[in-house]
Amino acid sequence: MSRLAPVPGLAINALLDAARHGTADVDGFLAGRDVPIVEDRYCTFLYRGPAEDVRLRHWIFGLPTAQPFQRIPGTDLWFYVLELPRGSRVEYKLEVTENGQTQLVRDPLNPRLAHDPFGANSVCQATGYEVPEWTLPDPGAPEGALDERMFRSQALGGERRVTLYYPARYRRTRRYPLLVVHDGSDYVRFAAFKTILDNLIHRLEIPGVVVALTDPGDRMAEYRSNEAHARFVAEELVPSLEHELPLLGTPEGRGLMGASLGAVAALSTAHAYPGMFSRLLLQSGSFAFSDIGEHERGPVFDPIADFVNQFRADPQAVAERLYVTCGIYESLIYENRSLVPVLQGTGMDVRYVEARDGHNWENWRDRLREGLSVLFPGPLWLVYE
Repeated sequence: MSRLAPVPGLAINALLDAARHGTADVDGFLAGRDVPIVEDRYCTFLYRGPAEDVRLRHWIFGLPTAQPFQRIPGTDLWFYVLELPRGSRVEYKLEVTENGQTQLVRDPLNPRLAHDPFGANSVCQATGYEVPEWTLPDPGAPEGALDERMFRSQALGGERRVTLYYPARYRRTRRYPLLVVHDGSDYVRFAAFKTILDNLIHRLEIPGVVVALTDPGDRMAEYRSNEAHARFVAEELVPSLEHELPLLGTPEGRGLMGASLGAVAALSTAHAYPGMFSRLLLQSGSFAFSDIGEHERGPVFDPIADFVNQFRADPQAVAERLYVTCGIYESLIYENRSLVPVLQGTGMDVRYVEARDGHNWENWRDRLREGLSVLFPGPLWLVYE
């Protein structure tokens, strides 16, 4: 991927030709067009308005972060052409300088937005990428229920919010797998997690499952291979739920899941309690390590590096089946690629998937169908009602 001079055949060239003759019709050019303009592997980003400078701010690791636009002579329209491989999805903002003031803004010509805990970004969907239909509400899929409650934790010294998901046809006469999800509220808000669970259970792609959507108090402290957090999950939360609810109560019926720091929390908890959790879903894990040279993520990641160094030095089979994902446009791709053969070397069943996407919730959303069905494939029983 690289910044390109205008490419023959792209729509923007007709406007450039018109501008050279003083006949550029910007309104007519924009009418009815989706922005960015996606043509084969080329994506043309546009900005319209008075400015001294416009730049594309993206999160594609390995490319210069700020890519300069060009202004079409005689107009207030700016453009930048980026080549993206098929199936890519990129979140971005525009850096606009006007009257000496620079601000970062969402693309005013692009209605596609991706939300996260920090706000929203504009989205470029390259040729071949489509929002998976199974992430969208299905009127035919019965809805599961959410039950928010507070759990008092002696290990963590306070209360933690946990929201329980019950499948639509939940019955106390049946027994269900349990999936514990780190940053559970964010998965629901930003990765359509409840909708996906409803859809996949309705389609019999996964069994009915009870999900504990957990939220941290101090995320950075609790998710960096924290012994107290692991104790909360393994010795307090799971036993309490298995005592209260009709759960399978076996390693094969227990899973842990998380993204970024949440993936570290999931793996480190399973490592602290080997054999307790048989299923792990790890997405874009922040698996810093320093056994072959200093990591570059700052001292806040040192506890994670200590854990990963230990695991790399003495790999242990901590679960039976793992599904690991990472975006190739994120900086963590190196750490995740490096960890996969270590995990596989323990004899654990590891499925590793890379996506042409970045470190964001919609990347993690798009991997959930395969990930959940790999860990908990199909219903384990037939129910006739």
